[in-house]
Amino acid sequence: MLKVLKFGGSSVADSKQFAKVKAIVESDPEREVVVVSAPGKRQSGDNKITDLLYLIHAHIKYGVAFDTILGMIKDRYEEIAEECGLKTDIASVIDESFAGVNKRTTSDYIASRGEYFCAILMAEYLGYKFVDATEWLVFDYNGKVDRKTSDAKLRELKEIYGRIVTPGFYGAYPSGEIRVFPRGGSDITGAIVAAALEADIYENWTDVSGILMVDPKIVKDPKTIARVTYDELRELSYMGASVLHEDTVFPVRLKDIPVNIRNTNEPDAPGTIIGEKFEDELKEEHERFITGIAGKRNFSIVNIYKSRIGEAKIGLLRQVLEVFDRYDIPVEQIPSGVDSFSVVFPTDSMQARKYDLMHELTENESIDNCELTEGISLIAIVGRQMAYRTGISGKIFKALGDNKINIRTIEQGADEINIMIGVYNEDFERAIRVLYDSFAR
Repeated sequence: MLKVLKFGGSSVADSKQFAKVKAIVESDPEREVVVVSAPGKRQSGDNKITDLLYLIHAHIKYGVAFDTILGMIKDRYEEIAEECGLKTDIASVIDESFAGVNKRTTSDYIASRGEYFCAILMAEYLGYKFVDATEWLVFDYNGKVDRKTSDAKLRELKEIYGRIVTPGFYGAYPSGEIRVFPRGGSDITGAIVAAALEADIYENWTDVSGILMVDPKIVKDPKTIARVTYDELRELSYMGASVLHEDTVFPVRLKDIPVNIRNTNEPDAPGTIIGEKFEDELKEEHERFITGIAGKRNFSIVNIYKSRIGEAKIGLLRQVLEVFDRYDIPVEQIPSGVDSFSVVFPTDSMQARKYDLMHELTENESIDNCELTEGISLIAIVGRQMAYRTGISGKIFKALGDNKINIRTIEQGADEINIMIGVYNEDFERAIRVLYDSFAR
C-alpha cells in the first residue's frame, strides 16, 4: 500500500511542527511520499512565509530594499534547521536563491521559494530524497498542467528514489521558468502526486481534525464528518462550507483515490474520509442521515405572478431570465407555483441595478405583479442518506416550525442529497443551530 501525504503551512510552521510531521511519517512505513507547503503562522500576529515572499517581490518591483524581510525569512528556516539538528546550510541556499533577483524576476519564482526551502529541510529531517517540483511538474504554455508528462516523470523519480519529499504550490514550463498555482495550490500538488502514483490513499494533514458538520462560529464544538462523498462535498463547498476546494480533489477523484483529512496536532484522530461512494454505511451515518449543514446570507427574491399562466409560463420564465442575464445577475434558484415563480439571487449582484431591474420587470405586460424581497439566507442540508427516505423534509420543516422560523423558499436537488431552504437573515444562525441540534447530534 502506498500513502501520499501533504502537510499544510500550519503543520510545518516551526521545529515543533516538523517533529510532529516526522512522528506521523515514521509511524507508518507506507507513508512514502510527502508534499509540503511553506511554513505558516506560528501564532496569532505571526507572518506566513509566502506573504513575506510576495512582499519581497513588491519591494523589488518598486526598487525598495528587502534585506530586513529576507532576514526574517532566513531566521525562520535557520531556527528550524538548528532545532531539528539539520546539516543543510539553509542560509546559503536562501542567499543563492535571491542572488541577482531584479525587477524582471517573476513573482512566481519568489513566491515558490517558501515551499522549496521547506522541502529541502523536511527531506533531510525525514531521510527522504528531495525532488524539486520543477523536475517533474510540467505546465503547458497555456498555464495548464501537462498531466501525462508530469505523471510519467514523477513515477520515474519515485522508482529511482523510493521515498521522496517534493514542494507543493509550483512547477515549471518546458523552458524551466517557474509557475505557481493559485494560493492554496499545495493541495492541488498533493492530489496530482497521489493520482500520478496511484496511491491507495491521499492524506491531507492540516490543523483541523477533518471536516466539521457545521460552521464552528455558529455551533460550538460541532461533530466531525466521518465520511463524505465528493458530491456531498461539492454541495457543502458551494454553500460556503470551509472544505477542500473542488479543484484540489479533482485528480484523485478521477482515480477513485480516497482522501483523508487529518490533524497534525491530533494525529490519532481519524479525521474525515472523502470518497466517490461508500458501499457500507456506518450505523451512525445511517441513523443521522444528515452529513453536513452550510449556508450563505444576503440573497434576494423576485416573485413573479401571472394569473392562469398555463403553458405560457415557459415563455415568461425565459423572458425574465433574459433580463437577469442582461443585467449580469446570477440566478441561484427558481421555485415555481401554479400561477407564479420566483427568482433567487445574491443581493450584492443587483445593488447598482435594482431599480432598473424592477422597472423592466414591472413594465412587462405579461406579468400581473412583481415583488422584491431582500434579506434572505439560503441553508443547505446535505446528506446521501436522505435519498429515497420518506418524511425527511417534513421532519426538517417541523423542527423549524416548532422554533417559529419561517421558511421562504424550498428546493431539493434531483439526486436527493440536498434540501435547500431560504429563511430571513435574522433567522440564519438560529435555523442552523436548530437543524444541527435536531438531526446531527
